[in-house]
This record gives sequence, structure tokens and C-alpha cells, in this order.
Amino acid sequence: MNDLDTCLRCRRDLRGHEASRYLCALCESRVGQALVDIPRLYSQLGDHLHRGASNGPAVSGSKAAPAPLRVDVLDLQMEKGPILGVLQGWVRDWEFYGHAELHETNTLQERVAGACRTLRYNLGWAVLHHPAADEFADEVLAAYRTLTRITTGETAPRKIAVTCPCQQTLRITLDTRGETCPRCRTEYGHSEVLRLPLADRRAAA
Repeated sequence: MNDLDTCLRCRRDLRGHEASRYLCALCESRVGQALVDIPRLYSQLGDHLHRGASNGPAVSGSKAAPAPLRVDVLDLQMEKGPILGVLQGWVRDWEFYGHAELHETNTLQERVAGACRTLRYNLGWAVLHHPAADEFADEVLAAYRTLTRITTGETAPRKIAVTCPCQQTLRITLDTRGETCPRCRTEYGHSEVLRLPLADRRAAA
């Protein structure tokens, strides 16, 4: 169990009912909801496979060349890609602890849904007992954000350059959970890193 008094992911102080957990209740809720949404988002990837493709009806007999495929979407649909590969990697890890069972015989869509069900069912155990619960949460939420950007057309979060007191420039986003300075090794939580001063343009270049 967690010997610290903060969530390993967001660095928020744990409240009384959250004592000894690796993740706070808020992070657990976000991961749980992501595991609910990921199968639905994954099923929509096929609609975004062609560049410039619309969801309108196909025109019979059209002589126009087919739109080129989006390599980023193809990668997300691969068995070893950053969606199914990540999810099944964690199922395999939890199987070692006796809290999951990996199934690799169904369709990719069914395997994504099955992995998400397994991970969500055992999420309560993980936030209490798995020492890499923060890494798990980060990877699941990253997969969710990637699928959301593809299926909704949202752009990636804008990077902001801030300066550590040691003068090292750090590039963060508004939703970053924290950062470790590569020069002085100072660790910043979410609110702390957002309070760092903005880097000047020459340092940010």
C-alpha cells in the first residue's frame, strides 16, 4: 500500500477515506470512466480511416481515387498498437497477481471491450495494491485522449514553456499531472508546475 499521503498520479493530498491508496478517488473515477468509453471510441476508428472521408453515402460508380489511409488510425487499430497493446499489457500484468485473465481469441473490438471490462472490474484492487497504479492510470487516460482526438477532431493540448528555478525550460500542458526537471531533478505536482514562470521566447525556441 501507499506509504505517502498523496496520490501518486496527481499529487493531491489523500483524504481520510483515501488513506493508503495509490490513487485518489478522483483519479480512480476518471480512469473508470475512460475504461467505459474506450470500447465505443475504438469502434468509431473505422469512420476516420480515410483522409478527408465523410460519413455520407458512397457514390456508386465514382471514378475518383480512394482517399489515402491515415497511418495514425491504422496504428491505433493494430493488435500491438497503443490501444489494445496497452490494455492487454495491463491485463497480462494483473493476471500475474491473480486479478485478471487474458483472452486473445476474439476480434480486436471484442478484445478491447473485454480488457476494459476486466481492468474496470479490478480497478478497486489496483488503486489499493498495485504499486504501478499511477503508470496504469496515465496509459489508460492517454489512450482515451488519443481516441477522443481522432474521433472528435480535437487538436492535441497546446504546449506551454515554463522555467524551473535552475533555468531549465519545461514544456507542459494545462492538464499535465506533474513534471520532473531533467537538470535539477526537482519534482513538481500539477498545481506547482503551473505556477512556474513562463519561459522567455528565446529559451522556449
